[in-house]
Amino acid sequence: MAENGTKAFYLDDVAVGDHYASREYPLDVAQIKGFARDFDPQPFHLDEAAAEASFFGGLAASGWHTAAITMRLMVESVPFAGGLIGAGVELSWPRPARPGDALHVVSEVTAVAPSKSKPDRGIVTLRSDTFNQRGEPVQRLVSRLLLFRRGA
Repeated sequence: MAENGTKAFYLDDVAVGDHYASREYPLDVAQIKGFARDFDPQPFHLDEAAAEASFFGGLAASGWHTAAITMRLMVESVPFAGGLIGAGVELSWPRPARPGDALHVVSEVTAVAPSKSKPDRGIVTLRSDTFNQRGEPVQRLVSRLLLFRRGA
């Protein structure tokens, strides 16, 4: 079983074009400031006035906060057997997540590559787009994930 209680998928169960969608995750000022205090203490994440005068034009969540929320939502919605084991990523933030946003993730399998040297596994490429409630992308994550075959 996967983290979310659904059937867990192995390498042989996954195909290019498979989609997974998460629940919504509400984001508020306290979360943005709390994460920033602990991990990314820049003024545009911590102070509304400083944020207003910055490039962002208002309080913005750290990209790393958005990435952490995305990871949580992916763990809940992508039912890969053995979990989401990263082998590399490409990450971009086309616009900031902001207080009041409700984020959700849509993931799509874009490649499945069985290993030539280790037949019990392969690499799945997963494109995961994080959107706000208006359908605007706030993050794109392209992950290469290790996935095992059933019985491995």
